[in-house]
Amino acid sequence: MAICKVFYKYCSDKSIELQGGNFTLSYETNIPRQTGLSGSSAIICAALNCLLDFYNVRHLVKVEIRPDLILSAEKELGIVAGLQDRVAQVYGGLVYMDFSKEHMDKLGHGLYTPLDIGLLPTLHLIYAENPSDSGKVHSTVRQRWLDGDKFVRSTMEQVAKLAVEGREVLLEKKYNELAMLMNRNFDLRREMFGDDALGSLNIKMIEMARSVGAACKFTGSGGAAVAFCPEGPPQFKILEEACKKEGFMVQEVVFVPSVLSSEDLKTLSH
Repeated sequence: MAICKVFYKYCSDKSIELQGGNFTLSYETNIPRQTGLSGSSAIICAALNCLLDFYNVRHLVKVEIRPDLILSAEKELGIVAGLQDRVAQVYGGLVYMDFSKEHMDKLGHGLYTPLDIGLLPTLHLIYAENPSDSGKVHSTVRQRWLDGDKFVRSTMEQVAKLAVEGREVLLEKKYNELAMLMNRNFDLRREMFGDDALGSLNIKMIEMARSVGAACKFTGSGGAAVAFCPEGPPQFKILEEACKKEGFMVQEVVFVPSVLSSEDLKTLSH
């Protein structure tokens, strides 16, 4: 697997000695394919954790760089993606991510701050059974970014500001403002990518949720969305009926605390 190659190269470059015998690596997953739920990186992240434990080097590989190793493995496979999902999987729980150029240039990675999952309101996952190809959706905008497209770059700056504002409203539990930020996130994505790239089914999913007053945005690049019903359970029942009518699956999001062990925490930069 690609992660084995990336892991070995990293350890070689860092003079981390690997001692151990042979192993067999296999996996199974219950993450729906190509629904923007990070299914491919979840498998690679799990494999990296296995390698860290098998070779007993968890204390030698900093938590902050593990998302980069996962992303490097995906690049080996031709998968177009960013760091966000990989950070979430490595850290677990709720994480505020700062990818400002200053930090990336100085540290080689972003600044990742775990937050209390108790700050989150009840959220619901909506997804379609027929998947989208998130890699293809990513590719055009990514190239435009690399080419210095002013519209893409300025819009991405607005998206980044939403994260800053989102952290503040979560800390203050201003959930009505969170709803507005969620909707704005999708609106900006739609402006950048265009309806053809997003796909009619994905747009229908968002508009269906919004039609009952729920805030809604993609979880990733299409195929699934996260919805927030600011009016509580009665509003969710209406959303649930709307999803059923349109053929979408819906279920409550289960929040899991940080997965970092005490050994992992010792590797964090301070």
